[in-house]
Amino acid sequence: MNDASDIRHPTSGSLNIGIAGAGLLGRLLAWKLLQQGHHVSLFDRGSREGELSAARVAASMLAPYSEVASAERQVFDWGLMALRWWPEQIALLEQQTGQTIHYGMAGSVVLAHDLDKSSLRHFEQQLQAKVPDHLDGVERIDRERLRSLEPELADRYSSGLFLADEGYLDNWALLLALEIAISKLGGKWYEHREVVSVAPKRIVLSDETLAFDWVVDSRGLGAKAQLPGLRGVRGEVLWVHAPEVNLQRPVRLMHPRYKLYISPRPGNRYVIGATEIESESMQPVTVRSTLELMSALYSVHSGFAEASLLHAFAHCRPAMPDNLPVLNGEVGLLTVNGLYRHGYLLSPQLVEQALAMLAEQTADSVAV
Repeated sequence: MNDASDIRHPTSGSLNIGIAGAGLLGRLLAWKLLQQGHHVSLFDRGSREGELSAARVAASMLAPYSEVASAERQVFDWGLMALRWWPEQIALLEQQTGQTIHYGMAGSVVLAHDLDKSSLRHFEQQLQAKVPDHLDGVERIDRERLRSLEPELADRYSSGLFLADEGYLDNWALLLALEIAISKLGGKWYEHREVVSVAPKRIVLSDETLAFDWVVDSRGLGAKAQLPGLRGVRGEVLWVHAPEVNLQRPVRLMHPRYKLYISPRPGNRYVIGATEIESESMQPVTVRSTLELMSALYSVHSGFAEASLLHAFAHCRPAMPDNLPVLNGEVGLLTVNGLYRHGYLLSPQLVEQALAMLAEQTADSVAV
């Protein structure tokens, strides 16, 4: 076991920080802390490619309006902050790494087939109740307005909603850029290392215990034994390549049983999802889910009939009982978890709060 007295600080004020869990939150915090001059070590049960992270199995849409319809107002307010935060951080990441991170902030379109228009009206009513002070971001559109936004959908839909303050980003490119930036800044990766438990200033592995000035626990479901109430919510997504489809922004299709979403990626690739299952099963995507998603996808745009199925992913997203994230701090330990289905929407606010909490508690401990 390493002793805390062995920790060295080459620069005044720098801390030795261990981060358990190198998913979206772990990477963002590592990147930010390294830029502040701290020494950061990341521990993850998978590799630095993030193949075991829920952050990789996501449409990564930035959709505060779409999400608040079935969530707390906090999700919307934090989501608006994310729309401002991400472009600045992406620009900095691209500058540091030379990687391109594709993203779009041109709004999203919400549609429904004629038989399902009641679902669309209900969705609009939910927005009117949840965000009455931000309805200027909700525009009812007719066929001609839709043609100006997404020309290839106008022949199938006569009306819908345009949510101007929504967007998306390429999560795979982002995770790769974060990995490169962290490595360039001197972050240490401990791949394929299962964290058994965490404690203030301690990370416990199966074969050793390591000491740090501070520990951040961002393990997602890996923290279930230590975070009461944490549960997994299964989600499934498909990746397709559709050369005959040209969508510029995310599209949601309202349906009585599910809400299909389509998030664009470079090169006529699209991420499709809808499923949200109260289960912690990590089994592959089911045939039933695939058939339902594909059928709904074809109903949106006939060009998807010729699409190639690239990937079918399933993962469990960590969630607390109220489906809101948790951020707890004590001297030597920060716990941040429970992003549920809002990872890319809520992580900016959580990251900034965690950094502020770490700075405040560090200053308090020094003063004492």
